[in-house]
Amino acid sequence: MTAYVLGQLHGRPPLHDEVLTYMERIQATMDPFGGRFIVHGETPDVREGTWEGDLVLLEFPDIGKARAWYDSPAYQEIKHLRADHIPGTIMMVDGCGAGHDSAAMAAGIRAAQQGR
Repeated sequence: MTAYVLGQLHGRPPLHDEVLTYMERIQATMDPFGGRFIVHGETPDVREGTWEGDLVLLEFPDIGKARAWYDSPAYQEIKHLRADHIPGTIMMVDGCGAGHDSAAMAAGIRAAQQGR
């Protein structure tokens, strides 16, 4: 199942030379794990709630590959180039799959709540 790495980059600091080096090198760290950018540094159009900063969204074939990429020596070597200059929150999540049916999911939850 496809998995995603979501980064919420807080604030808008100037792009330090080390951040630019990080940007130049990150794709090569993702390639062995099938990773690709879906969103890169966009400011979301927030309709409910709050959001500070920009959004980065990466896609990987599965959560295992996403975790392996993040923990890889190649990524760990460059991570500080971003993290030292741009604070943020990074998280990983499984996607729901192409055939996801929200109504069927709700029906299953209702049945479980009613002890069926």
